[in-house]
Amino acid sequence: MNITYERLSIPDVILIRNRIFEDERGRFQEIFRKDFFTSLGIRFEPVQENHSFSHNKWTIRGLHFQRPPANQAKLARIVSGSLFSVAVDLRKGSPTFGKWAGATMHAGAGHQFFVPYGFAYGFCTLEQGTEIIYLSDHHYAPDLEGGVRYDDPDVAIAWPLGNETVTVNDRDAGFPGLSELDSPFSV
Repeated sequence: MNITYERLSIPDVILIRNRIFEDERGRFQEIFRKDFFTSLGIRFEPVQENHSFSHNKWTIRGLHFQRPPANQAKLARIVSGSLFSVAVDLRKGSPTFGKWAGATMHAGAGHQFFVPYGFAYGFCTLEQGTEIIYLSDHHYAPDLEGGVRYDDPDVAIAWPLGNETVTVNDRDAGFPGLSELDSPFSV
């Protein structure tokens, strides 16, 4: 396999690097290999692919999750631009409950970010015109979606913002903080 990976500060969250092959014709990259996840003991069988395009730098999307029985694991891949991806552990009883793991992803570097069940996912764009595609192993179910505030002081994500003003929609800005959330996940 032409895949390397790094388990982040929460070991269930994985930054994956797929090798990119380049020649005079252009580039080629394997995007998804089920056997890679199986080799890590992860059952991940995507059923839906989503595409997100953000016009502006410093756009924050998330932190999103989907409740059981349609809870989702996700594999996010950057297509253009760069972003900071974050997963927050929402599993009650987990030693990392309320903690986050994050990584900077760049287009052209082969980066992918795996988010397991029981985590909320979000990202902040670091360039204009950033695009991300992600695979989910359950279909989108709007009646089961939920979220956690991106700026919750209890989670204290170190977004790479400095004093920048962010673009965030009203729905994401209105999500509850972790202390107000009755998490549907447990270990």
